[in-house]
Amino acid sequence: MLGKALPVLLAVLGLGGGTAAGLFLRPADHPETAAESQAAESGDAEISPEAEGDTGHEAGSEDAQLPDYVKMNNQFVVPVVSEGRVTAMVVLSLSLEVATGSTEAVYAREPKLRDAFLQVLFDHANVGGFNGSFTDGSNLISLRTSLREAAGMIIGDTIKDVLITDIARQDG
Repeated sequence: MLGKALPVLLAVLGLGGGTAAGLFLRPADHPETAAESQAAESGDAEISPEAEGDTGHEAGSEDAQLPDYVKMNNQFVVPVVSEGRVTAMVVLSLSLEVATGSTEAVYAREPKLRDAFLQVLFDHANVGGFNGSFTDGSNLISLRTSLREAAGMIIGDTIKDVLITDIARQDG
């Protein structure tokens, strides 16, 4: 029994350690360019257009708002059952692309979102979605679509997309 539980435990610990390292080592929310940091240090308030670079939208354009991204606090662990036995565990990390300024509304509804996401993930596992080549593009698209629909039922049009940021399967 311990021989089968040890690899699962090591996988979960490894994913947790990797997540902690990723959070610790992630870059700042709005990294400065080298020209901006040099100008800030020297006290120059103006940056040349060449140093600014192309941002992809016009300065002052109000309808070019970037979405917010909300990382779900904990990973999702989904058992894969075959012939009445757990044959594998799938561990996923999800992030949500949401309308600008709605991060707090998402965190306020996170328990309800987690419940809906777990139901979708369990259903996906029960129909064989995590068997075989579970990372196939069409397989992940159908999973994302189902997750987005479930989130839309909870939060509405605030949710723009559901992103699968990590996925791993540990066979037992």
